[in-house]
Amino acid sequence: MGKSSKDKRDAYYRLAKEQGWRARSAFKLLQLDEEFDLFNGVTRVVDLCAAPGSWSQVLSRVLIQGQQVGRAAWEDKRYKELLRLRQQGSIVDDSEEEAPTEAKPRKDVKIVAIDLQPMSPLEGITCLKADITHSSTIPLLLQALDPDYDPTSSSIEASSPVDLVLSDGAPDVTGLHDLDIYVQSQLLWAALNLALCVLRPGGKFVAKIFRGKDVDLLYAQLKVVFQSVTVAKPRSSRASSVEAFIVCTNFQPPKGFKASLDNPLGAGRRLEQSSSTHDNLNGSPRTVRDDGIVELDMDTQSAEDAASDRQGLADRSTRWIAPFLACGDLSAFDADASHKLPEGHVSLDPIQPPTAPPYKRALEERKKMGGAYGKVKGAG
Repeated sequence: MGKSSKDKRDAYYRLAKEQGWRARSAFKLLQLDEEFDLFNGVTRVVDLCAAPGSWSQVLSRVLIQGQQVGRAAWEDKRYKELLRLRQQGSIVDDSEEEAPTEAKPRKDVKIVAIDLQPMSPLEGITCLKADITHSSTIPLLLQALDPDYDPTSSSIEASSPVDLVLSDGAPDVTGLHDLDIYVQSQLLWAALNLALCVLRPGGKFVAKIFRGKDVDLLYAQLKVVFQSVTVAKPRSSRASSVEAFIVCTNFQPPKGFKASLDNPLGAGRRLEQSSSTHDNLNGSPRTVRDDGIVELDMDTQSAEDAASDRQGLADRSTRWIAPFLACGDLSAFDADASHKLPEGHVSLDPIQPPTAPPYKRALEERKKMGGAYGKVKGAG
């Protein structure tokens, strides 16, 4: 399939090259921001699984350069065009429209991008090549956020916490959906573990998830430490994909909570409680009703407090369902559709090809054998 075919099949792939984004995933973050105003009051951000860097690009343009991007840029352009037409007398409109907020570079911006793969540098962004599933990454992250941090200290909490943690990471999918969903949930758990160490109270956490049968358990775990948990599907994300994004706002850890590598989110106690095979009254936080609805006990009390309140537990509502929102204007491109290319369309090269793709050696071997597209000399 040639470049033109891919441009026609995926409008966001084409727009990413035209607008200078490293990957089409930039539009996912932009559409999430339109819905949830993620960048409001944000100056310190951690971008996990950042390569090739499209989300870091968005952060750089909005926070460091002070650009209007996405819908904000469209509204600004529309407002200026409306003013121009009024001044020329082309339109007569007495209604007053509020001017869009002027974008400005923000002060004291700190952005740290982490990925296991190498990433081409971006101005003003600290890039770390590290594995977010390994505990040794947390000291590296804390040192990048605060140069005065002592890596030999036992503390794993940031002295200068961040406002927003992003994670667009996903495993190399196998096609076995149950396995892919499980591995993705473990990647999200690792991202959350880092977020718990660096987020300030009231902070935000956004991460990619794969929706599956037991994804409600993930929502419940996140609800323990965030006031609001919402599942969002940007319009630039293909409807045929099981991916979505979990948007968690207002970080509020339980009283007495301390980030721990050995027992993140109090997992040891929660798992011990859930070992019971009986209903909620006997300690399990999860119950499957006769109609198939899963109820989760969101109570975060200690075992002693829970025992004293056990009698009243049956009267308390334990059901919680995460809201699901579709993000992006309905007039935006459909990510699953093919779109007609404009006359005279010229296909552009990607802004930033992969720095070290895992298939690089395979391509080199194919070229040696006679072709870069799987054609081999002597093959029929």
